[in-house]
Amino acid sequence: MRRPRSDRTANAEADERTVRTAALALLAGRDFARRELVTRLESKGYPRAGVQTVVEQLAAEKLLSEGRFVAQFVRQHAGRGQGPVRIRLELRQRGVEAESIDTAIDESGEDWVETARLARRRKFGASPPADFRERAKQARFLQYRGFSAEQVRAALGPGDDTD
Repeated sequence: MRRPRSDRTANAEADERTVRTAALALLAGRDFARRELVTRLESKGYPRAGVQTVVEQLAAEKLLSEGRFVAQFVRQHAGRGQGPVRIRLELRQRGVEAESIDTAIDESGEDWVETARLARRRKFGASPPADFRERAKQARFLQYRGFSAEQVRAALGPGDDTD
């Protein structure tokens, strides 16, 4: 026996309200990338069509902003001592467009060489590397943190004055 059309419409609206409530609960905790929010909601068992509709609505209402998420992510991770290479990789894994990432990194105003120097100092102390082995160890650490070879060279170079 089929339900009347009005019942299906009412159920679809109720489903969308439920999805919206779940999405807003997630967004209350932190910003999300669009694809990350869709994946999270679908993993909770919400229907794909309802999730897509709600995410579009939230974006139109500016409750979900990819630009705001990316800018905040860059600031937060740079503050943790991570470099632009690693930040770019993590954002790509979250489904953010390359253009948005490049814009946010360029507009962050972050001095990546100074960020690398600070990360090196926090881990290894203020004194510069004493020998080649120590320099290589610190360079590997900075590369793992996501700094480019040029930034690593600059952070380990003579411009790194002790405080």
